[in-house]
Amino acid sequence: MATDAHVTPSRVRRAALLHGIYAIVNESAGALELARACVDAGIRILQYRAKRGIVAGTLQSLRTLTRDWGALLIVNDDAEAAVEFDCDGVHLGPGDDGFADVAGVRARVEQRLIGLSCGTEAEARAAGDADYLGVGSVYCSASKDDAGEPIGIAGLLRVARASALPVAAIGGIDAFTIADVRRSGVAMAAVISAVSAARDPRAAAEALVRVWRA
Repeated sequence: MATDAHVTPSRVRRAALLHGIYAIVNESAGALELARACVDAGIRILQYRAKRGIVAGTLQSLRTLTRDWGALLIVNDDAEAAVEFDCDGVHLGPGDDGFADVAGVRARVEQRLIGLSCGTEAEARAAGDADYLGVGSVYCSASKDDAGEPIGIAGLLRVARASALPVAAIGGIDAFTIADVRRSGVAMAAVISAVSAARDPRAAAEALVRVWRA
C-alpha cells in the first residue's frame, strides 16, 4: 500500500498507469468492498459508474482507497464530479455531455484523463485530445444494455489501429477471453461482471491480473 502524502499528479504521470486490468465498479451497497478486492488483487485502474446518480460518500471513499494504493480513479459520464472529487479522470460515451466536445471537457478537467467509448474507426479518429479509448463491445456483454453487437478481436484491432491512443478493450471479457485480449496487444482490458459477479471477487481479479502479466 502506498503511504506517501498526496501530490496531485500530472496528466503524463496519470497516463503512465493506463495499462493492465481496468475494473468498472457500479454504484451499490458493496461498491467499496468490491473496489478494495480489486486493488488488493493488483488492479490499478478503477472506474466508478453510477447510472442513477453519484453517491458522494461512495465516491469520496473510492478516492481515498485509490489514492492510498496509487491507483487511478475514473468517473463515468460526469466531468464535473471528476473535478469536484479530485479524481484522475472522466470516461464518456456517445450521448454523454462532452463526448463531442473533448476540447471543452479538457478545459474543465485540465490535467485529468479523458477516456472515450468508441465502437468504430471514425469515432477513434475523432477522439481529439483524449487520453485513451474504450473499444467494444468485443464479446457479448450482460453488463451494458447499450453495448451493441460484438465486434470481436478483429474489430477491436481495426478500431485500435485507427488511433495512437492506448485502448481498453471492453465487453464480455472474463477468465475465458482475457488471454485473447492480452494477445491482441491493446493496453488494457476493462471488466465488470467478471469480478463483480464472481463468488470470490478478489480471487477472480487476481486470476485476471495473473493472465495479463504472464
